[in-house]
Amino acid sequence: MICNMARKEKTSGSPANIQIALKKATTEMMVLHLLRQKPMYTYEMMNAIEERSGGDIVFNTLYLSIYRLEENGYIREHEKVMSEDNRVRIYFAITDAGSAYFDELVKGYLRYTAALARVLELD
Repeated sequence: MICNMARKEKTSGSPANIQIALKKATTEMMVLHLLRQKPMYTYEMMNAIEERSGGDIVFNTLYLSIYRLEENGYIREHEKVMSEDNRVRIYFAITDAGSAYFDELVKGYLRYTAALARVLELD
């Protein structure tokens, strides 16, 4: 008997999937790093990430990460500014808790990537 069940789309087996997973895993770290340098609004952060990555990391939105970081007390609203095109830009700033969280994220990231390099014999 042949079953005609629809196959679920694969989530592995494609080199592009590692890029998606890494982007999700490091989004908060990128946002906190940028906000450590200066308060920014969301679109400005997206552009900075795209520019600094040479176009390899592009976001359609950062709002879910922004809301999560704000809810956890790692960033806060810094100020609201009316732009020339009459849009309200909400600038965010990192908090002391966010700065400490960022430091821990970076330590964990560096520890993990060093271990991965050893496993892959890349050192």
